[in-house]
Amino acid sequence: MSGGAGFDAATSRKVEALYLTPEVATQRFQVLKALELREGERVIDIGCGPGLLAHEMAASVGRDGCVCGIDISEDMLAISRERCAEQNWAKFQMAEATDLPHPDDSFDAAVSTQVYEYVADVPAALSELWRVTRPGGRVVIIDTDYGSLVIHTENQARTERVVQAWDDHFLHPGLPRILSRLLRDAGFIIRRRDVIPMFNPEYQDNSYGRRLFGMMASFAVGRNHISRQEADTWLAEFAELGRQGRFFFSLNRYLFVADKPDAG
Repeated sequence: MSGGAGFDAATSRKVEALYLTPEVATQRFQVLKALELREGERVIDIGCGPGLLAHEMAASVGRDGCVCGIDISEDMLAISRERCAEQNWAKFQMAEATDLPHPDDSFDAAVSTQVYEYVADVPAALSELWRVTRPGGRVVIIDTDYGSLVIHTENQARTERVVQAWDDHFLHPGLPRILSRLLRDAGFIIRRRDVIPMFNPEYQDNSYGRRLFGMMASFAVGRNHISRQEADTWLAEFAELGRQGRFFFSLNRYLFVADKPDAG
């Protein structure tokens, strides 16, 4: 949604490629299963990004349902609209997570993946989530704890500098640790919590770790005294570790399923 990354057209396409990796495709399957969408339901996607999840949710709710996607990046919204062009019950508009452009009790379900870690005022965003979800409705949230990042490297100091530079692009790197309390404070009842690992023990083209490292290297240039040459050298290390069979990357995302109590 928001943060230091700056989701322009080029970055948006990189994010789309990242979301097309098998690891994130598996995550989408888990999110859809947790949402338990039914035909005719209304669902809001807070931080819809390139619209991959919105496209699958639109197929689940069908023409009698509605998918409302919001994002703060017009470039992301353009990709979403293109992806869902034949699903005219999927609508997309620019909006902040802390100011959702919908009436109270509008949605049967709500989802937000990799968004709240970028939002300055998470309690305000969860208050809005509560407001637009109907009584008896459910929400699914995924955020990453970047303290879970494990990278095998032979130059720990350089990797730490790149990771520290990357940390500048989000506001709450350990949000899952306090998200249970924040959800309860907003009024939700937590039904389920799970961990979703992004795990790559090999360096492969279409892997989450390799694509993420490319984004991290590009973002780090000019930050923390990292040059383009040093960022390229950092990436080259992992290609070499991959050739040697010594590559290792792991990062944990956390899934929360919660309900808004029925008014009755």
